[in-house]
Amino acid sequence: MKIVSTNQAPAAIGPYSQAIDTGTFVYASGQLPIDPKTGTMPEGIKEQTAQSLANVKAILAEAGLSLSNVVKTTVFLSDMANFAAMNEVYAENFSAPYPARSAVAVKELPKQALVEIEVVAIR
Repeated sequence: MKIVSTNQAPAAIGPYSQAIDTGTFVYASGQLPIDPKTGTMPEGIKEQTAQSLANVKAILAEAGLSLSNVVKTTVFLSDMANFAAMNEVYAENFSAPYPARSAVAVKELPKQALVEIEVVAIR
């Protein structure tokens, strides 16, 4: 088991790793839509979804993987009213066979984000 870490995605904001590589699976922590270069978040749900996925892609790339290796995603939304717009951007980034997915609304996300996305990928 090894830690996956890249400066191309935001640093962990707590006592956790960006991802853990078990050799077979890579478990990526939830990615907020923070731009790792500026430390800021874009405004809208589409832009935030795109940034969260860019962060996921950077972590997977560090592990030698891509979104095509993802087998499961969990999408956390601050408001289920944003589901359709999030889903539009999500669909632009994944292709068949699509990973299994859960999408849930939560009371609040860290740093007042509108979305957070975590993934599990396989080698």
